[in-house]
Amino acid sequence: MGKLDGKVAVITGATSGMALAGAKLFVEEGAYVFITGRRQEALDQAVAAIGRNVTGVQGDAADLEDLDRLFETVEREKGSVDVLYTNAGIGPTAPLGAITEELFDETFRVNTRGTLFAVQKALPLFNDGGSIIMTASNASIKGWPGWSVYAGSKAALHAFARVWLAELQDRRIRVNVLNPGPVETAFIQALLDVPALKGQMEGMIPRGELGQPREVASAALFLACDDSSFVNGQLVNVDGGATAI
Repeated sequence: MGKLDGKVAVITGATSGMALAGAKLFVEEGAYVFITGRRQEALDQAVAAIGRNVTGVQGDAADLEDLDRLFETVEREKGSVDVLYTNAGIGPTAPLGAITEELFDETFRVNTRGTLFAVQKALPLFNDGGSIIMTASNASIKGWPGWSVYAGSKAALHAFARVWLAELQDRRIRVNVLNPGPVETAFIQALLDVPALKGQMEGMIPRGELGQPREVASAALFLACDDSSFVNGQLVNVDGGATAI
């Protein structure tokens, strides 16, 4: 028996990395999963990689019309939602003094606005007792130079969670924030082409190695299933101890 048997999950930005690993694990544990991605080719590849019990819906996770189309598809095919795992995000960097209006607006559009409206538009379909998981980043609490806009866009998610759990308490819908550290994804891999940066990132983690997408997916599964029934409103660090030292 799987931990998510009979459950319906929606995962945004799930064409690669942590969220794709999460989608695969959710399906292994019995869920039917809807995933999104902006590029149709990448979405098709992700659907093929998951292999079964999955529907891909192309769209921008911060575009309200695309979100409407996503949840219309979910309602038509499955009728309701048990788990929403918002993962779509971007991570441009710029130091104070070089931050442009465009960088600020697009980062908050995708990471913050997109997350809020994904949750709001999913809410009418949510079964009582469901789970909302939002992906933030340990950059939001570490204070790394150049990451202020990204950090701010992700820090807002924990504020959302604290308010929403109070608003949703009568429906017993839990709201938690997954806070990954450096994980070996395509985004991080591009940064690792700079040897000094690779050493710096690995040096943040006590074990000296980056996290793997499956490790974050396992934490997401915990928050999605009944094992975490008494976990609500929490910022769950999955960063190998990087925020502890």
